[in-house]
Amino acid sequence: MRWKSLILAILAITTLSASSCEAKVRQYKVKVVKEYPHDEMSYTQGLFFQGDKMIETTGQYGESTLKVVDPATGKAVKKFSFARKYFCEGSAEMDGNIYILTWREKVAFIYDAKTLEYKQTYSYPREGWGLTTDGKNLIASDGSSRLYWLDGQFRQQKALQVKLNGRPLTQLNELEWIDGKIWANVYMTDMIVIINPDNGNVEATVDCTGLLPRHLRDEYTDVLNGIAYNPETKKIYLTGKYWKRLYEVELVEKK
Repeated sequence: MRWKSLILAILAITTLSASSCEAKVRQYKVKVVKEYPHDEMSYTQGLFFQGDKMIETTGQYGESTLKVVDPATGKAVKKFSFARKYFCEGSAEMDGNIYILTWREKVAFIYDAKTLEYKQTYSYPREGWGLTTDGKNLIASDGSSRLYWLDGQFRQQKALQVKLNGRPLTQLNELEWIDGKIWANVYMTDMIVIINPDNGNVEATVDCTGLLPRHLRDEYTDVLNGIAYNPETKKIYLTGKYWKRLYEVELVEKK
């Protein structure tokens, strides 16, 4: 019995050690591959690719828009402005629809992804921040440490708490689904986190410090916010609120 207990104890320690190794958070920094113009009047909230065009939603009362952008020039090919009472937030495309959250208005909009024609409005029970999709459900953030899985009618399917090194991580903002993981801007920081959607654990952090150089900043320049992944080219793009540039980036692991 003593040998059996000893063997079980050794197995438990081995399993714990393996789990600890697996739980180690990787650390990356970004390397700029290419830079593009970005509309410095865009308070970027949502960003994603639709073919070779980029869809961008912008916020602020009286400035909120839905735009189809040519990423090479930063210019809007199509643009729709929202009523002044709406502060638009994150956006995502799923099943031929573009879904858009609002910050505090407790409504969410649906537009046709091809025509940008308005289709429907849904009530929404919490603040809207970031939005992405895994292809089956929408995934939303609200500034807390929780992410919410929603169907196409904004009915909640599940919620998951995000943790970094075992502690809840708040201020989760703009989201993007990349290769089976959720990337999230952490609001008011230069950090992006890469989240396991099965357990909510942060598997890696991405340090974006200095991405927008000082000479391209002015009194209106705001925080890093905006992650777009082009699944056709496998390229990742980052920008920020009122930024003058959009960056194609690669990850470099910190040593």
